[in-house]
Amino acid sequence: MTNDRGGVRCQATTQGGERCKNWAVEGSPYCHVHQAVAVEPPPEQASDEQLRRQLLSELDRLVTRLRALTPDYRPPTFSPQRLVELVEQSLEELPGEVQLGIVERLRQAIDQGWFEPETWKGMWYMLNYTLQYNAGLVKHRFTGDYEADPWGLDWEFLDLVRPILTFFYKAYWRVEATGLDHIPVEGPVLLAANHSGQIPWDAAMLATATLTEHQAQRLARVLYPAWVPKTPFLSVWLARMGQALATVENGSQLLEQGELVATFPEGDEGLSKTFRNRYRLARFDPGFVQMALSQEAPIIPVSIVGAEETYVTLGHVPMLSRMTNLPHLPITLTFPWLGLLGLLPLPSKWFIDFGEPIPTADFGPDEQTNLVLVAQLADRVRHAIQTLLDDRLVRRRSVLFG
Repeated sequence: MTNDRGGVRCQATTQGGERCKNWAVEGSPYCHVHQAVAVEPPPEQASDEQLRRQLLSELDRLVTRLRALTPDYRPPTFSPQRLVELVEQSLEELPGEVQLGIVERLRQAIDQGWFEPETWKGMWYMLNYTLQYNAGLVKHRFTGDYEADPWGLDWEFLDLVRPILTFFYKAYWRVEATGLDHIPVEGPVLLAANHSGQIPWDAAMLATATLTEHQAQRLARVLYPAWVPKTPFLSVWLARMGQALATVENGSQLLEQGELVATFPEGDEGLSKTFRNRYRLARFDPGFVQMALSQEAPIIPVSIVGAEETYVTLGHVPMLSRMTNLPHLPITLTFPWLGLLGLLPLPSKWFIDFGEPIPTADFGPDEQTNLVLVAQLADRVRHAIQTLLDDRLVRRRSVLFG
């Protein structure tokens, strides 16, 4: 299957065991998500000689591919001394014990005759190319020379920050996501979730859940509030990660393009809740229902438990909020007493539960102007989210361990 630009579907298999529905990157059989994990692991019981041959084969294949992509690139003349210097330069940012371990393994490989002269030249090429590529990446980031979709999504930038998001998702908050099978593998879908935590980590973890654990590994296009563009760098970073300003028009257009859209109907009131009012939903802005009705997209209620405990909010400072143009500036157990260190979130245990979809196709797009219907659907979604929250809180035994 091809799109209007001649692209083809990704050839990878998702974690759910189904064929990936994303479009492949130009010049590759895989999409942005699967491009980095397309290499099969070596056999478990492979001998040293088999591993050596496989390594040489993979290195030759990679060098050949890079030479085809950049035929004009010529590394400096190879010599053993220059190779050692380049290895040292590549390792200098790593901790000392890590450097030592790599160098010892490299020395052992030389003693055992693993590599032939042509292989060393291939490694020389790869190291030079990698350093030049990283320098070029930084340069074109600052000059704005990068590819992005009409909304600003830059997959290269997303790949850079994904390890950080994955660390917080899997190691720091140990997020458990359930109900991801309620999200279809393609087509317009609107996620509506509760908002909390003072800093919108919940939005980042929601997007990480759908990108890493959904069977089609879909990117959620989270809609951010109007105060974000007033914050230096933040709106640019969010746009490069595929997010967009929270308006009915933006949400409707993204759904029209078949995207997975995420919104927080509580808005800034959800972020500003004190610890005493945690997991009690604030008033919903019904605009999200109008988005869904306009494209007949199903609404999936989502509950996020754990984010309320990342910052224990005691109160707010309205005067400082007005001075900083932020909707609220909280006083927590750690902020402002510990300075910027007080912004470090607590490592609570998180749960993200996706509920059953609420269909809107039976109503038709014209009903988005029916304020009574819009209000009824907003209340229905609100009730569904609150039910998911209450069910999870009843089962939770510990804030830190779940």
